[in-house]
Amino acid sequence: MKKKLKVVTIGGGSSYTPELVEGFIKRYDEFPLTELWLVDIEAGKEKLMIVGEMAKRMVKAAGIDCEIHLTLNRKEALRDADFVTTQLRVGLLDARILDERIPLSHGLIGQETNGAGGIFKALRTIPVILDIVEDMKTLCPKAWLINFTNPAGMVTEAVLRYGNWDKVVGLCNIPVNAVVEEAELLEEAPEKLFFHFAGINHLHWHTVVDSTGKDRTDELIEKMYGTGNAKSIVANIKDNELIFEQVENLHMVPCPYHNYYYYTDKMLAEELADFEVHGTRAEKVKQIETELFDLYKDPNLDYKPKQLTERGGARYSDAACETITSIYNDKRTVMTVSTKNNGTITDLPVDSAVEVTCILTGKGPIPYNFGSFHPKERGLLQLMKAMEQLTIEAAVTGDTGTLIQAFTMNPLITSGDTAKKVMDELLAAHKEYLPNFFNKAK
Repeated sequence: MKKKLKVVTIGGGSSYTPELVEGFIKRYDEFPLTELWLVDIEAGKEKLMIVGEMAKRMVKAAGIDCEIHLTLNRKEALRDADFVTTQLRVGLLDARILDERIPLSHGLIGQETNGAGGIFKALRTIPVILDIVEDMKTLCPKAWLINFTNPAGMVTEAVLRYGNWDKVVGLCNIPVNAVVEEAELLEEAPEKLFFHFAGINHLHWHTVVDSTGKDRTDELIEKMYGTGNAKSIVANIKDNELIFEQVENLHMVPCPYHNYYYYTDKMLAEELADFEVHGTRAEKVKQIETELFDLYKDPNLDYKPKQLTERGGARYSDAACETITSIYNDKRTVMTVSTKNNGTITDLPVDSAVEVTCILTGKGPIPYNFGSFHPKERGLLQLMKAMEQLTIEAAVTGDTGTLIQAFTMNPLITSGDTAKKVMDELLAAHKEYLPNFFNKAK
């Protein structure tokens, strides 16, 4: 009798789900999935039904023996799961629109995972993820939590620190995309190169060494930034044109999200100009999602449509499904994930979450040791980690004093009255999803 292998995806009505299903189909010989449970909430029921029926068509077309279950009952789904993946968005895209629109209206960066918007996404998300972890402790205590929900680094650290759950891996597709596209720039196969990433989610740096042991990092920096033709691997960043002398001096390749910190004036000017004409990135994404779900309704569509790439989730399945497959098989795939630091980066707390290159084993990620950063990276890294930890604490406690400290510390938020005004507007806008701040006994 075939062994039951059960995966539960919370946020199953996401437009990304076909990417996930495709990943499981591609790896079926290694990971013979028998049950995939797609879970959502009442507000996401229509999308769950649409994408769920498409998932069933994809599985049938692939000819694999896997049952797709659709439910709004999280506890029913979680019972005896082997892996739980989270790809949820508390407040849906309308909440993201507010995260972007309100800061921009005050002349600040308005972005999903950076600045004030990123902080509020964390405040809404962390309590929900911690509730899921509490359910897992009872219903599937041996399961791994594979989190793709942004801000992935803060969510991972919240699970480690406040959920007391070590079987968690935080995922982001940016390092996966970087490996593929930068290998192409170096005219090498990705498997012939070793990319050493270190930092935190959306704030990491990396070096590259080839199979002969030659460091190719400076060569890559020249190709990426010295030509004036750098392309972005992130949908919401128009280009990746940083100041060449700055990146050259790093001798490390920065994450594309460093644009927000290394070139704040340019990024803000671009966002404000785009906001005036086209609205926020979230409003564009909402339109793309509407078009995607219209495609998903087609009863003849049984494969992932190419339009999904425009949504910004390229190679999502390579990150999520390969992580799961590698842990299941003790495959020891080398990937960059968010995991507990444990001394990997000596500049950061031992029990904090870091995003580093790891070997994915049957016992979880084993990080490649990094050591210490130079002050030119270390200062920003430590500042942002402190800001993240204050944000996580505020999410758990609902304390506005802690929250204003996080706001004041964030480099993308003007301190003082502006910070307080934006914070208060976002608190009011998201009141429904912030019970820790509004339901406390007086």
